Amino acid sequence: MPAATTTESLVQTKLTVTVAPLVLLSVVDHYNRTVKGTRKRVVGVLLGQTSGSIIRVTNSFAVPFEEDDRDASVWFLDHNYIELMNDMFKTINAREKLVGWYHTGPKRHSADLEISDLFKRYTPNPLLVVVDVHLRSINVPTDAYFAVEEIKDDGSTTARTFVHTPSVIEAEEAEEIGVEHLLRDIRDAAVGTLSSRLTQQLQSLKGLHHRLNEIATYLSKVVTGELPVNHVILNKLQDMFNLLPNLSTPSAISPHLKSSSPGAPSAESEQATSELMRAFTVKTNDELMTVYLSSLIRAIIAFHDLIENKVEQSV
Repeated sequence: MPAATTTESLVQTKLTVTVAPLVLLSVVDHYNRTVKGTRKRVVGVLLGQTSGSIIRVTNSFAVPFEEDDRDASVWFLDHNYIELMNDMFKTINAREKLVGWYHTGPKRHSADLEISDLFKRYTPNPLLVVVDVHLRSINVPTDAYFAVEEIKDDGSTTARTFVHTPSVIEAEEAEEIGVEHLLRDIRDAAVGTLSSRLTQQLQSLKGLHHRLNEIATYLSKVVTGELPVNHVILNKLQDMFNLLPNLSTPSAISPHLKSSSPGAPSAESEQATSELMRAFTVKTNDELMTVYLSSLIRAIIAFHDLIENKVEQSV
């Protein structure tokens, strides 16, 4: 059976979707006000601009949406409300156009293709952004998709499907200032800088471990035949692995050092490898020692100020 390929997929994967923090706040507020504590999802419209290979999602508004919990094919979306709100937003800012829609997932639903087809009356190629409102790790809370047609190698069509496109969170200067002030207000003053950095590194390592497990699971399924071979994904993985430094290979550390016999590294190359790894370790320990001493000095100064303040108050 000929393998299926997606039309427009190469074009769509070259696009990058940027989502403003205001959109995330609006989606979370919509969810908390409407279906918080339930297994339902909320749906809304995305507004923004398309410039070259970048789609900027800068605004959004909620839409009345209902679906049957027992039958996913039964759902209702208020078309008149979308058209009315879209006309009102055009009056306020004509540059923001309807670029797609969102829902709070946390994953895609079976009716998403039908809803995307409905949004074609407003935009030729609607964007779908699935927002995870229950994010429990340091990851991008958005997944962007486009609906495309699958065509076999013999030219016969199959069915419509979604193709994933990269998405990032990007804020303008005014939004960055507002987000920084919010983070400054909610920051715990009792937590030191060292603790914050260690927490961020731990969360980053957890996120990396989760992604590596996903890659390992995917490759295992490809090897066992549960999933078909996707050369695009494999090429991306190979490019990613090629960027990783191989500290155990002498040629990656000192190209001019060659082994006396193939497959057997010389004593000079092994010594170079050991010296480089030791240098990395010493550099890391020096930086961590500086951070640790700075935190200790900061704590001692704070205690000193506290004692002076108590002495002045007692006099």
